[in-house]
Amino acid sequence: MDERVAALAEQDGWQAEGFAARVHYQGGDDYYSIEFYAPSECVVYWKVKGDGETAVPVGRNTVPDPLRERIRQDLAAAEVDPEVESRSL
Repeated sequence: MDERVAALAEQDGWQAEGFAARVHYQGGDDYYSIEFYAPSECVVYWKVKGDGETAVPVGRNTVPDPLRERIRQDLAAAEVDPEVESRSL
């Protein structure tokens, strides 16, 4: 397992899955799954439908700023450059 993924897995709510780490958040009626991929050093946001079974990738500009800031804080706490959160795919 990548050391950055392991460090994220130590943050509240994060889980390690091979070379990726994932966390789930709810904001109002919106549900998100956020993934950090170590090999490409990128963060992908997924909006999860109400059924909990369907998720679609969404652009960062559609994600609430407080959630994006929380993700950057989690990355920094895991010693991952928080600037990877804003990298284009």
